Amino acid sequence: MGRREREAVARAARLYEAAQGLADDHGRAVEAVRAALKPLQDAAVEQALDAISVARLQDATDGRLRLGGVDRNGLRTVRQVLEAGPYRLRQIPGVGQRTADQIVAAARQLSDAVRDTVAVHIDVDRPEPRTTALVMALHVLVEAGPEARRAVGTAAELTERLGPLLSEARPASGRLSMLLAGRARKARALEAVEELRTLVAEAAEAGAHEALAQASVDLLRGASNDLAAWVDFELRSADYYGLLAEISGRAPDTAAAEGFLPDGIAERVRGQQLDDSRLRVSLRGYQAFGARFALAQRRVILGDEMGLGKTVQAMAALTHLAAEGQSHFMVVCPASVLVNWTREIEARTSLRVTPLHGPDRHGAFASWKGRGGVAVTTFDALRGFPVPGGGEIGMLVVDEAHCVKNPRALRSRAVTQWAGHCERVLFMTGTPMENRVAEFRNLVRMLDETVAERIGDGAGLPGSVAFRKAVAPVYLRRNQVDVLAELPALQQTDEWEEPSTSDEEAYREAVASGNFMAMRRAAYARPEKSAKLVRLREIVQEAGENGLKVVVFSNFRDVLGAVKDALGAGSRAGGPVVGPLTGSVPPERRQSLVDEFTAVSGPAVLLAQIQAGGVGLNLQAASVVIICEPQIKPTVEQQAVARAHRMGQVRPVRVHRLLAPGGVDERMVEMLRRKVRLFDAYARRSAVAEATPDAVDVSDTEMARLIVAEEQTRLGFSTGRAGGASDAPADALPGAGTGEAAGGDA
Repeated sequence: MGRREREAVARAARLYEAAQGLADDHGRAVEAVRAALKPLQDAAVEQALDAISVARLQDATDGRLRLGGVDRNGLRTVRQVLEAGPYRLRQIPGVGQRTADQIVAAARQLSDAVRDTVAVHIDVDRPEPRTTALVMALHVLVEAGPEARRAVGTAAELTERLGPLLSEARPASGRLSMLLAGRARKARALEAVEELRTLVAEAAEAGAHEALAQASVDLLRGASNDLAAWVDFELRSADYYGLLAEISGRAPDTAAAEGFLPDGIAERVRGQQLDDSRLRVSLRGYQAFGARFALAQRRVILGDEMGLGKTVQAMAALTHLAAEGQSHFMVVCPASVLVNWTREIEARTSLRVTPLHGPDRHGAFASWKGRGGVAVTTFDALRGFPVPGGGEIGMLVVDEAHCVKNPRALRSRAVTQWAGHCERVLFMTGTPMENRVAEFRNLVRMLDETVAERIGDGAGLPGSVAFRKAVAPVYLRRNQVDVLAELPALQQTDEWEEPSTSDEEAYREAVASGNFMAMRRAAYARPEKSAKLVRLREIVQEAGENGLKVVVFSNFRDVLGAVKDALGAGSRAGGPVVGPLTGSVPPERRQSLVDEFTAVSGPAVLLAQIQAGGVGLNLQAASVVIICEPQIKPTVEQQAVARAHRMGQVRPVRVHRLLAPGGVDERMVEMLRRKVRLFDAYARRSAVAEATPDAVDVSDTEMARLIVAEEQTRLGFSTGRAGGASDAPADALPGAGTGEAAGGDA
């Protein structure tokens, strides 16, 4: 036994101690979070139990308990029953030992169920010592970052491998122990020394020593003060809540996190490896599953509800492929989010990113072809680039893929061509089912002709369960309610405002002319007498007095102009007015407007055209959303709301829809409800079997003509035939007209 062997064992022992030390440091940080969480969780459980009537205990015992006497003696909630305990219950006439024990057991069973489901919400506007302690404890782990998480994983692996080897190599640590060991043990000790030497060398090459040391330092550093921790929480609350869910064991239901996929597909996806070494953020469990789904199934639609982080899931798939040696990736998106995609890739990955946009896009394309990395371009610009050869592109990512649902559109043809030459394709859209199942089938056909054929040549399958089973190989969708327990409340209010006389006059003129678009914005045609503008100012002022930011959406530029004039230049309580952000604003400027709005300290108002500001941009700074008029498609409103009510939002979001009774608004609201029911049945998980979607849907133009005809009849302007608006001017119907979204995205 020589010096060389002893040194090898000593180096391995030092590495083992470092790994164990990091594991201990991490364990203490995790326990600090659990300790800070417990009083908040206990309080949340108590509050929930205090709202549950004692009558609910019947459910836990199939109705066998007699609770009349309990209620009459002042024990009206489950919490009161638990606080009373068996002794006090036995003092109630008619309640014996057995009944008291049954009541308490049922109450504890219900309490356990509540504890498993209750979520702790951290209120940034009302910090108190308990939530501050939790935020500071979480801050330590969040600040340490994904590098520390990976280092902890490395430490666990090293501990598991080094421990047994060090035990077997112990005789080689000294001459006497080697001398006293038997022949077999000596031989095994020498073998273990060689394995230790190899393992230590591999760890050194991977930089494990430095990573372990740095992670320990980061975990021991702690928050500088509670203010710094609170500020950081508000900036990246999604990271805090994701970590909290992991530590508390409050991860979403596995089936929900996996999109209720069939067992065979889910099992294959779980088995897919995911290398996140080039990703600079931590993934939630459902996000990691989404990235694995894209990798395992190769050509898919990620249809997660807006706000669940589809972008980071796409980046996780790209970084995995890059780690495997792929060099070129293409992201296609609307112009409005090109800057955001570029920023996200730069900030959250180590991949090189090249925007292909504007007059220099062809030069940028040539540079990307030579250097590799992620190219980010727009739908219209894609048409100007040569289609790649097979195998050139590691993955094609198409954001807001519902924009290419029409196979005859030029942008759809370009995406189809590129998709046909890429082995891996990821379509991303939270709204693939805007109107008809047939449109969703068009997206599927670009990815997998066989699956598209299963959907059928008609309007869809007989029911939503069958539909989702058919598309499972290419389609994954999760909803916020299933995977984001911490998301603040979303309160939606329909603000029905009685039109002023001036509003009525403007509306009658629009109906008489058969101009559907003028009917939709008639409530703002005469701003000085507009009932909707009066209510809008009230909402903005109230939000401003509470220090909240507001985003105002409208389909029409002239409506946004009227809103801007009504709010003034920012002298009111609502704060400065930013925008309007419209379809004609260049993509770079759109993100700048959002940044300007976000940077305002205190209340502010952002004005945005709903088609431009409601797609792709992150507006978590706003917690009040005002929609000036109902939209033709339900998904347009849903997308707009999801810009604010998404992962990273720390305040409850209030949505106000400004509506006028009796006219076009009321008719549109009813038609929108029908479209939402269609989407819920087919694109979300549902056991509700509906008839074919065409039975409950009409096209945008048909809806406009129908509403115009009905309103003309109601107001006495026509006989009300269904085609009554057929002679309306070109700008009177959806898709055209003064004040609507416009502008290409090349």
